[in-house]
Amino acid sequence: MLGEFRRSAVLVPFDAQDSLWTADFNGVRWICAFSDEEALARFAHAQGGAGREWAYRTILGARLLDVMVPMLPGPGGVALDVGSEDGMVFPPVAGIVPDEVAVDLGGVR
Repeated sequence: MLGEFRRSAVLVPFDAQDSLWTADFNGVRWICAFSDEEALARFAHAQGGAGREWAYRTILGARLLDVMVPMLPGPGGVALDVGSEDGMVFPPVAGIVPDEVAVDLGGVR
């Protein structure tokens, strides 16, 4: 599944500050990404924002994991299709994110 995610273009919405939408959970900052517009729309509805326009960018999964996650303050990962039955996470561990930010290798900033 990781290989497929890395090769896939996913949708990442922007927050009110024009930054990638993230959520903090258990000390990890998660970049929220969505596999398609329908998944993003379900998330928007759950956030109470179904009536507004959601700006988003299409980004390769590999770029999120290799470039964007290391830019986050503290440990970070990617949450795909948050709130759906098919949602999954790519946590900040070796083999998923770069070694220098993998928490299991002591890469916590």
